[in-house]
Amino acid sequence: MRQDTQDRLKQIKGRFRLMMNGVASQSMRDKGLGYKINWGIALPALKEMAAEYGKDYELAIELWKEDIRECKILATLIMPAAEMSAELVDIWVNQLPNQEMAEMAAFNLFRHLDGAKRYALGWLVSENELKLICGYNVLSRLFASGEEFDEREINEFIDQAQTAVADGNVSVRHAVVNALSRFVQFDGLHMKILKSAFRSYNLDIF
Repeated sequence: MRQDTQDRLKQIKGRFRLMMNGVASQSMRDKGLGYKINWGIALPALKEMAAEYGKDYELAIELWKEDIRECKILATLIMPAAEMSAELVDIWVNQLPNQEMAEMAAFNLFRHLDGAKRYALGWLVSENELKLICGYNVLSRLFASGEEFDEREINEFIDQAQTAVADGNVSVRHAVVNALSRFVQFDGLHMKILKSAFRSYNLDIF
């Protein structure tokens, strides 16, 4: 690690200690969000810090290595998406520790990747709950931004979403419903297919 990166990392950790929110931290622990250290710092404050430091590949790499909630979130905010290799994306998605970080990585970083659509659709076939949550959240943002999908990709999304909803995992189902809600706004042409595929699941989105 370069000295300037080491100095920045040390500075960031020191700032986190001063910003600690004990009540928020305890609440997250009570909800099962496990990190070695959790300072309970709110996302808007972390986004302000990210704006100060700017995009920084090396610093993001070092932050991600820390089992500290705020370090990992900040890493997703300052990592330049264009500089992430396929190997690095694979490493990070396989190291997601919990649902919160799967959502943070999807919203802050993975949706901006070159080939974000390809990554997300690939994660939909995983048996890993966190990859599924990440994939559906990336697709949700891509639908919202007007990303183009061909017929094969749309059918793949619908098929996998139906399988995920039927599986009954509450966290995954929530991510699927969010993606379907965005898709309905994005593509009204497939409404009949969606209604037919999800009629028996009582999803209040059609």
